[in-house]
Amino acid sequence: MAKDKAKKKSAKKTDKKPNVFQRIGRYFRDCNNERKKLVWPSIKTTFKNFWVVLSSIITISIFVGLLDWGLTILLGTIMNITK
Repeated sequence: MAKDKAKKKSAKKTDKKPNVFQRIGRYFRDCNNERKKLVWPSIKTTFKNFWVVLSSIITISIFVGLLDWGLTILLGTIMNITK
C-alpha cells in the first residue's frame, strides 16, 4: 500500500507541466526553427504569379460586368423600363 502511494506521488511529479517561462521559451524556439524552414519564391516566380493573379482579376471583373449589364437589360425588358 505504501508502494502504491509512492508510485502515485512520483507519477504526479513527472506529469507536472513546465513553468510558464519554460513554455514561452519553447514557443519562441519553435517559432525560430519554423522560420528557418521558410523558402522564399524567386523574382521570376513572383512576377509569374503576379501576372496570373492580375489576368484572373481582369477576366472575372469583365465576366461580372457583362453579367450585370445583361441582367440589367433583362430586368428592364421584363419591367418595361425605358431610359
